[in-house]
Amino acid sequence: TDATHTESEHDWPRFLGKRFDGSVEQTHLSIDWNTSPVAAWSIEVGDGYGLGTVSEGRFFQLDTSRQFDAVTSRLESRERLRCFDFGSGAELWSKSNSFQYSDLLGYEDGPRTSPTIVGDRVITYGVTGVLKCRQVKDGKEMWSVDTNTDYGVVQNFFGVGSSPLVLGDNVIVMVGGSPPEDQNIAPMQLDRVTHNGTAVVAFDLDNGREVWRTGDDLASYSSPRPITIDGTEYVLVFARTGLLLVDPVKGKTEWQFEHRASIRDSVNAMVPVVSGDQVFISECYELGSALLQVSKGQPRVIWKDPPRDRRRQAMRSHWATPVLVDGFLYGCSGRNAPDSDLRCVSWETGEVEWVDSRRIRSSLARIGDHLMLLEERGLLQILRVNSKELDVVAEWDLSEDDGPRPGIKYPCWAAPVIVGNRILVRGTDRILCLEFALQKTQP
Repeated sequence: TDATHTESEHDWPRFLGKRFDGSVEQTHLSIDWNTSPVAAWSIEVGDGYGLGTVSEGRFFQLDTSRQFDAVTSRLESRERLRCFDFGSGAELWSKSNSFQYSDLLGYEDGPRTSPTIVGDRVITYGVTGVLKCRQVKDGKEMWSVDTNTDYGVVQNFFGVGSSPLVLGDNVIVMVGGSPPEDQNIAPMQLDRVTHNGTAVVAFDLDNGREVWRTGDDLASYSSPRPITIDGTEYVLVFARTGLLLVDPVKGKTEWQFEHRASIRDSVNAMVPVVSGDQVFISECYELGSALLQVSKGQPRVIWKDPPRDRRRQAMRSHWATPVLVDGFLYGCSGRNAPDSDLRCVSWETGEVEWVDSRRIRSSLARIGDHLMLLEERGLLQILRVNSKELDVVAEWDLSEDDGPRPGIKYPCWAAPVIVGNRILVRGTDRILCLEFALQKTQP
């Protein structure tokens, strides 16, 4: 199955969209940003932080539900995949399976990932490492792999949080297993956990059988993405200790570039940003960012932030992936709300062009020459792409009910999903589909 042959113009079939960069061109649509968007529909969601994906008029959402078990007389947690009609928000089908997960740091116990849709298949990767392939039309399970059990994954700080990548006939995921002697290490002691060569594993899209495994590392919260170098397709994986370049045909790691803070509880989470043969990576705990020129041989550092020096670092990306537009990166910089801001950074030099010290975390997506920014407490802003200054076109507070439009509550951590003149935004217990008016054409 070709990973792109069924994608229509208005699809968002995987995490960060068709191009793995959180953007759509949308040149044929002229949206009226001066008119408040209306709620096309909304749905309630259970535990989890991920926002779903859209393909051929269907929306797929992975979350959790609670179901009463008559045998045990207890509420049972179930990981749930639902399919909705994107036009109306009507539920088409729902499939679920029981699971057990308790977050080590007290965060929600549901999925952190987005489904990946390819052709007639939808692939999900749950918080406990269960990788499933289902049919798009009815949710029938085609195959399932328990990666945590099969590869000896020691529970990460926040469970599994990496979305699947489909390339050709392979489903490629970050696994990060460990040898048997590491299975009894106390929780939260990841500095003592070693790898077993399964940082990245590929499975056959048709049957779920392992195709290859590679990578001497543990898993992170980033997601694999492709890059083309000299006409050959590779996969970038920003794993726990750094960036890996993987040959997806041979299942071989070409090189690994170390980029991880020395703090035990630090994580890598943003998805590498690509421009030609250059790759941007960033973390918020200690090291900041680096721009690399990559090849099959070792990468070359174009620029790199000074470690442990926040004031001189270009960007400190946490979970939100910055957006690259015309040679400038736009994104949230900071680990926690008090030290977070919105900024614009030169791709070429790492020079900070402007900073808006809003002291709140946010996520971005791009539609043409505008950015959609969602703050974690529900403020939605439309920004004009502008490397000279913050350029706010419009904003709406989505945290409160507004007539027929229900509000979304903190935490709103997922970046908006853009499909035509509609966007999807998520709060803790609700997903809202907003529709923007189109500008009227002159006769």
